[in-house]
Amino acid sequence: MAFDFDLFIIGGGSGGVRASRVAAQHGAKVAVAEEYRIGGTCVIRGCVPKKMLVYGAHFAEDLHEAERFGWDIEGARFNWPRLRDIVQDDVTRLEGLYTQTFTSNHVTIFAERATVAGPNTVRLASGREVTAKIILVAVGAWPSIPPVPGAELGITSNEVFHLEALPKRIVIAGAGYIANEFAGVFHAFGAQVTLVTRGERMLRGYDSEIVDRLVGMTTAKGIDVRFNFPFSGITKQADGSLLVSGGDAGDIETDMVLFATGRTPKTHGLGLEEAGVALDKDGAVVVDDYNRTNVPSIYAVGDVTNRVQLTPVAIREGHAFADTVFGNTPRTVDYSAIPTAVFSSPPIAGVGLTEDEARAQHGESVKVYRSDFRPMKNVVSGRMERGLYKMVTAGADERVVGLHLIGPDSAEILQAAAIAVKAGLTKQAFDDTIALHPSMAEELVLLK
Repeated sequence: MAFDFDLFIIGGGSGGVRASRVAAQHGAKVAVAEEYRIGGTCVIRGCVPKKMLVYGAHFAEDLHEAERFGWDIEGARFNWPRLRDIVQDDVTRLEGLYTQTFTSNHVTIFAERATVAGPNTVRLASGREVTAKIILVAVGAWPSIPPVPGAELGITSNEVFHLEALPKRIVIAGAGYIANEFAGVFHAFGAQVTLVTRGERMLRGYDSEIVDRLVGMTTAKGIDVRFNFPFSGITKQADGSLLVSGGDAGDIETDMVLFATGRTPKTHGLGLEEAGVALDKDGAVVVDDYNRTNVPSIYAVGDVTNRVQLTPVAIREGHAFADTVFGNTPRTVDYSAIPTAVFSSPPIAGVGLTEDEARAQHGESVKVYRSDFRPMKNVVSGRMERGLYKMVTAGADERVVGLHLIGPDSAEILQAAAIAVKAGLTKQAFDDTIALHPSMAEELVLLK
């Protein structure tokens, strides 16, 4: 049977872009459909523009402390519309680069919504049907909104980058990295921030000792953190403000509510179930190690599979898919020891097993080494925040199974250190490495 394309990708995000480029370089005739903007969540309305806001937020503390470093800063003030527009300009620049990747690899772009109409057929919003030997679903995930009365009065991370003005008060609902990052950003920009969660802790999956340190620092900055808050609804008051209902935990008056309560695979209305593709209880596409669904001609990568919702993972999956299907080189992705970070204030980063996970897996052979220190910059500036680095080892040879950091530039420091965890190095290898002085990173080779 002759098909219009060898590969049709639904979704122009990180996973789809990588899969299209590699498949095209393997000789495949490729098409991509994207209903919004090329680049996907990370580039357009996720980690990239958010990191730019984090950079902007850093200046709030840096300007405050500049005098201790000999600088006189007079009349400094923050201009939200200027930063907002600069960020969006850069997003547009990046979108152009991603689009260029498609065109330079002769990938056909359909700037419209596409759904699955059969094992080898895609239906475009215009009504046209296109056939393909292989269909790759890479539509990502979408912000989850809790089913509470008045939820439509809140916003999500999709809208937060386009605000006309900053709120004076904001309630952020959530306990993950998005909630904690935006809490730090809005606080730095001068808003009164309340961070609420239904549960008893933040940032599940990160080392509990590191998270506890972050929560303490967050509250010390003046951010109101409320655990066990049963978010039950939002009402709009006569003066235009919002009232967040928390049942026995009390109500909160605010000007804006930001939902950061997780992300759901964006499969609703995509035609997958009608085509016979299996989905799990959360709507995620079920795939095997080679990203193939139960329908042999349909594959999926990235957040839509709900395995690990991270951009670098989607990119690896897209590359492995293309090599496997079109490059005659079957490849899978290793999901162990993935480094992650929260760009909070200060940031945290971790790789491998947490202390609790290590003790559950390795029992009494686990040893934990710590460095609890005050960074030199904080000493000079007068900031009392302390960094904490943890190394978790297991076995008689003290193999490093986890590294967990909180402090300035933690993510930048962890990336190289994550290689050591992935390689299975021991603490002795760290001990044998001479420190780079003076730096925060040297604490990793001075752990006691």
